[in-house]
Amino acid sequence: MRYRQKRRRTRSGTVEMQMGPMIDMVFLLLVFFMVSAKPVKPESDIPMGLPGQVSQEERVDIPDEARIIIQPDGQIVLNEQALDSPKTQDLPELRAVLVRFKKAADSAKADALVTLAPHDTVPHQRLVDVLNTCAEAGITGVTLAGATEGE
Repeated sequence: MRYRQKRRRTRSGTVEMQMGPMIDMVFLLLVFFMVSAKPVKPESDIPMGLPGQVSQEERVDIPDEARIIIQPDGQIVLNEQALDSPKTQDLPELRAVLVRFKKAADSAKADALVTLAPHDTVPHQRLVDVLNTCAEAGITGVTLAGATEGE
């Protein structure tokens, strides 16, 4: 009878499931999926170009140079267009055109060249005014040419 009593005790015992290894396995799987997942880029990290001035890889053909003629009365003519009055010293119209010419030449990766052709009777101060305006516009490629008879 002893044998039967021992058997009964074993049958009446409850079976427990071990939760420790199952929790360890869940955490290992969680860590694995977190490490192997590709992170999502936030919107602030997405590179985008804003509209603006685009630099060019190749050289673009623009007029080689601007020709400035200073007439005997002090009138300034840039590429056959009269600018400013003969009495102004600061030459705002000429400066605005030369600044645009310099920006266009820089974006085309070309040199901004200006040729000055003053008349023989032009006062030296008028020539200095035009040279100062070229310097204010950032143009360093300035050459002097003699005026032709027709100018």
